[in-house]
Amino acid sequence: MNASSKSESLYRRAQAVLPGGVSRNAVLRAPCPIYASHGRGCRVTDIEGVERLDVANNMASLIHGHAYAPVVEAVTEQLRHGSAWNMATEVEVEYAEAMTRRVPGFDRIRFVNSGTEAILCALKAARAYTGRPKIAKVEGAYHGVYDYAEVSQTATPTDWGAPEHPASVPVCSGTPRGVLDDVIVIPFNDPAMAMALLDEHAEQLACVLVDPLPHRVGMIPASDEFVDAIHAWTRRNDSLLVFDEVITFRIGYAGAQERYRVRPDITALGKIIGGGFPVGALAGRAEVMDVLDPLRKPLLFPHSGTFSANPVTMTAGLTAMRYFDRAAVGQLNALGDRARRQIAEAIVGEQMPLSVTGAGSMFRIHPTRLAPANYREAFHPPALAALKQRIVEGALERGVLLIESCSGALSTPMIESDIDEITDVLAASFRAARPLAEIIGT
Repeated sequence: MNASSKSESLYRRAQAVLPGGVSRNAVLRAPCPIYASHGRGCRVTDIEGVERLDVANNMASLIHGHAYAPVVEAVTEQLRHGSAWNMATEVEVEYAEAMTRRVPGFDRIRFVNSGTEAILCALKAARAYTGRPKIAKVEGAYHGVYDYAEVSQTATPTDWGAPEHPASVPVCSGTPRGVLDDVIVIPFNDPAMAMALLDEHAEQLACVLVDPLPHRVGMIPASDEFVDAIHAWTRRNDSLLVFDEVITFRIGYAGAQERYRVRPDITALGKIIGGGFPVGALAGRAEVMDVLDPLRKPLLFPHSGTFSANPVTMTAGLTAMRYFDRAAVGQLNALGDRARRQIAEAIVGEQMPLSVTGAGSMFRIHPTRLAPANYREAFHPPALAALKQRIVEGALERGVLLIESCSGALSTPMIESDIDEITDVLAASFRAARPLAEIIGT
């Protein structure tokens, strides 16, 4: 990046008014962030005039890419009437009806403003329903920045404890000890070990929180055996199963949960259901969701939010999900299959020590020959992290924007030639990174 570039100049201004010069750490790059100018479909152009194929889609939140015409038109019309009032709106009812029809396990839904807030409210609802304080979650899984949900998501070999008894490791400095004591960390896709840990706290656990395709754990699906075992355990012990589908709702018409034999009691949602606007939601069994009912006496979970279910987000989300019908889901997932297959072929063709995982319309590339089976295997020491970063940077230089974890999330404007472009660029990036892989000796 040229020191006199628009981006460098803007970053210097940002550093004077924003901590680190950014409002979210995920956009920070060396030597400075890339500043977007505009996007259309699956392409985004930065303020330097460079156009790239966008495979990040704002951290998997843009299912229809950029400036999707039906959403733009619907939101523009809504804005002519107003953006928010201290009143309910018809569109929130219409959207709630559409979502409860879409997913068999959604009897009731409550809209909030982000995925983090959805998880926060889901866990609080589970506590309110069960009267219990503790939650259990998978080691390494990311669930936003709520104190309880973020425990263990950045654990390292120096602090993660024994495999059969993972430690509750804080992310943020100053996390209260009581928070750590109330979060039980379980290994991913290991039913026997998970059950043993849950049994130790059976009378205190409000819920078990599971992402069916956890990104930081390796973007590998939760096995049927794992999900079935946790569901059965929660039934035996009067606890709840909570799914985090903030990201994974894109991989099925009714989310990732349609692939399993059991239904969660509560599901946290976000990202694509906002149609490009900030959103979150929790949905689930009527009996559980009714802890939020303000007419209930006593009210177990008082909840409100100034911008919850605002008509702009509701309009955008309802429109986006209407167009993400079964046919669109199937077409996009077929592109995801093509992408993972071609990336795997490129890895073999370039003789690189890499692997690829994912499902539906998402993929993740790992700097190891064998795909990880859990968080500890997905954890990368500095040398392997550097190899992964080299691939991400190589793709960026060649016109493809990935998520920084070397992951991708596709969008409906993409066609087969876009997938071919992605895999051609990745093959070239693999080739350019080969000298580093040879130095590392992977």
